[in-house]
Amino acid sequence: MLHETDRKLITEDGAEYLGYGFGAKKDAVLEIVFNTSMAGYQEILSDPSYTDQAVVMTYPLIGNYGMARADYETKVPTIGGLIVREYNDEPSNFRSEETLGSVMERFGIPGIAGVDTRKIGRSIRDLGSRKVLLTSSETSLPEGLKILREAKLLNNAVSRVSCKEIETFTPADESDPERGHGLLFEASFATKNAKPSSVNLHVVLIDCGMKRNILRSLLAHGCTVTVVPYNTGADVIRSMNPDGIMLSNGPGDPTDVPETIATVRSLIGSQPIFGICLGHQILSLAYGAKTYKLLFGHRGGNHPVKDLTTGRIEITSQNHSYAVDADSLANTPLTVTHKNLLDNTIEGVACEKDRAFSVQYHPESAPGPQDSMYLFDRFIRLMEEYHAEKN
Repeated sequence: MLHETDRKLITEDGAEYLGYGFGAKKDAVLEIVFNTSMAGYQEILSDPSYTDQAVVMTYPLIGNYGMARADYETKVPTIGGLIVREYNDEPSNFRSEETLGSVMERFGIPGIAGVDTRKIGRSIRDLGSRKVLLTSSETSLPEGLKILREAKLLNNAVSRVSCKEIETFTPADESDPERGHGLLFEASFATKNAKPSSVNLHVVLIDCGMKRNILRSLLAHGCTVTVVPYNTGADVIRSMNPDGIMLSNGPGDPTDVPETIATVRSLIGSQPIFGICLGHQILSLAYGAKTYKLLFGHRGGNHPVKDLTTGRIEITSQNHSYAVDADSLANTPLTVTHKNLLDNTIEGVACEKDRAFSVQYHPESAPGPQDSMYLFDRFIRLMEEYHAEKN
């Protein structure tokens, strides 16, 4: 289908790409990144870790299976924009309740289609993530570059996407139409087949931009989960007497949340701690390690990671711009447990004495492979041991 060219993508290195718009028709300066997943655009659209980012989908056809309310990873998507080769506005899927474009329009998310996503993806690979402008096709290149030079990307993303109030969820909420529908409804295969703990475990989940499937996964294991804002103090968390602490994923540079790092540092050595993605970086920083920004990050559902404790290789779902500096771990009690087989970056760390561990990738997936759900079982075992000791 031919579309009128009405939108433009301008990169700060001077490239421009003409296409047609879908979703919200607004201008935006964003950080451009790519995702190589072949499916799961709804989960990507609604993952808070993509706040302020324009995501290039390297798979060529997007929108073809529509949107289903059970598949959202957050109630209010905060992704900056979507860049696709071909957008389909007539989905064919019995689960579809709305088109991708209508959802993006409702939440103010601009999109551009009809551009060469392979060329854009290669440019990100070669030049790295950088600022781009999604704008009208009438915007001139000099005008667009001036806007990019003067614009500054925000660095307070976690504070914008974290919850504002403390809220507790139980496995029984699945049958509550007000709380369960769209939260636990139609959970993933791996989540459905999780074995609930025989002990009533209580987890405090520090929300830095939490994907809902993390919460689903804990509830599927029979845990009561109290979700708290990113800046909740250690004393408040201790007063809840949890059996374990989960550090969620989230957007941006982990050093932008010093209050969360301080909280985790204070909690180390008490209850078991499990960190995912940004939570992995925060845990590492709390132990004294350092992080750095990757050239173009890891985003997709096919990253091979080796578990150094078992020798097993798992295919993982990833979405992050930052990584833990391997050399900086030398002066910490952390040991490396997982490595990325594509670039040898750190994908997991642990401190056995403190019952603390974390991974850079997403064991809850959504979307992606389900090779890594065993990590939730590992967390459950650590909490069961701690629960038995304190009781």
